[in-house]
Amino acid sequence: MKKILVPIDFSKPSEYASKMAARIAKKTNAIVYLIHMIELPKGVIDMGAGSKFSIPESMLYLRKVREKVLQFKDKIFSEDIHVEYFIKLNTPFEGIKKYAEKIDADLIIMGSKGHSEFEEILIGSNTEKVVRTSAIPVIVVKKDHKKFKLKNLVFASSFKNDNREVFGKFLDFAHQFGSKVHLLKVNTPSHFESTHDATEKVKDFINKYELPKHSINIYNDTSVENGILNFSRDVNADIIALSTHGRSGLSHLFSASVTKNLSKSALKPMLTIKV
Repeated sequence: MKKILVPIDFSKPSEYASKMAARIAKKTNAIVYLIHMIELPKGVIDMGAGSKFSIPESMLYLRKVREKVLQFKDKIFSEDIHVEYFIKLNTPFEGIKKYAEKIDADLIIMGSKGHSEFEEILIGSNTEKVVRTSAIPVIVVKKDHKKFKLKNLVFASSFKNDNREVFGKFLDFAHQFGSKVHLLKVNTPSHFESTHDATEKVKDFINKYELPKHSINIYNDTSVENGILNFSRDVNADIIALSTHGRSGLSHLFSASVTKNLSKSALKPMLTIKV
């Protein structure tokens, strides 16, 4: 891993994402690229007749933004981490996608502004749009994980053939940190398999890969969503890894049926990799 892109807007979630990027960069010697997207008022961009903003005012505005970015950088990152920063005039979603491709980022880390409902992490936001469309793996962070160690990674999957490319990318990530991998298949009342059959399916899926220390887990729960969250809490997972399909984001796993009483502290960082 050489390049980590972190979109920032000076909010608490973007602080949490930056702190995680700092921890990962220390382990991998990656360069962290901070990008702040701004959509200037029309008058700032249009310097022609009738503009409400003069060129000096516009330059002052951009200088203030730069000072804020530098303050943010110095607050989060130590001097031993290589950090680059950029300020771009674009919509957040388009700017993040374009710049990630431009620098050939290996990983995007984004904060989530969800409040209390689990689905807010991935639905109805710029974060969800990036997760749904990015060919680059994305980690979504919702809170400050001060004890983040990358020791326990959960890979939740149906273990069908269309997830093999995703699994390969996930293993590349896991190998870099010497993490223990918990392979998880959730059984639900509507989609139930015996433990034996489900275990054999997972074994058949992984038999061509060189895995780090790992476990195979068949978990019964009322829904896929609850099974992933409950199991991840049981093993104290550092990250939950999932595949996503560009057409539907993670709606096949994270729907509005998720119970609303899930506590904020139960939410883990999520590594999403597009099929």
